[in-house]
Amino acid sequence: MPVSKTDFVRAVQCEKMLWLDAHRPELKIIPPEVQQRLDAGNEFGDKAMSLFGPFEETTAFKADGKLDFSAMLETTKRLLDEGYPVICEGAFSWYGNYCAVDILRKSENGYILYEVKNASAPRKEFILDLGFQRLILNKCGVKLIASMLVLRDDEEEGQVCVERLEKDGIRYKIVDATREAKILERQAGNRVFEFGKLKKKDAPAPEIPVGEQCEKPYRCWYFEHCHKIFKKGE
Repeated sequence: MPVSKTDFVRAVQCEKMLWLDAHRPELKIIPPEVQQRLDAGNEFGDKAMSLFGPFEETTAFKADGKLDFSAMLETTKRLLDEGYPVICEGAFSWYGNYCAVDILRKSENGYILYEVKNASAPRKEFILDLGFQRLILNKCGVKLIASMLVLRDDEEEGQVCVERLEKDGIRYKIVDATREAKILERQAGNRVFEFGKLKKKDAPAPEIPVGEQCEKPYRCWYFEHCHKIFKKGE
């Protein structure tokens, strides 16, 4: 079964999380404060699209409101063939595994990949996300010359960045995560098909006890479900 970048990052935190996403999504509980954070992150990402000037966004929807990934793939291919300078939500697929890139910016020697996060400092899970995207884009033949994080610039001391920008009253900083993302790209290549098996209709639920992964780096949306099961089994 195909794996998205969201699937991959969630499975690295806990494989059972991905299994539940695929087989028992009705058990998901998203606290209001978490949903607010997700909404704020989406808004931050939308505003960052124009950070590097005029852009084309590939996002498309079907009649039922779901993303039309096939249409996004076609639009992305056309924009790449035309040499468009900035593509947002560019869609890529390799053996069904897929991702939509926040910002893909053309440069003289290739493309720069940008992942936008509403946070003030890099985190491993952000770079893991970049690593997965690098895997898919490289397999699709996109020549990547750098992988960057676009973060909120809170002007914290001691943080190294390659560029600071301001757009519509929001301060951004660009952090070069190329070296770290290349390392995690290899991890993605080693595990993507393994994670895909968890989504198969007949895949058994992984037997993973509750533990640190239930809350790190994020509290799992199935926290209540798994902990209730654990308590019944004590």
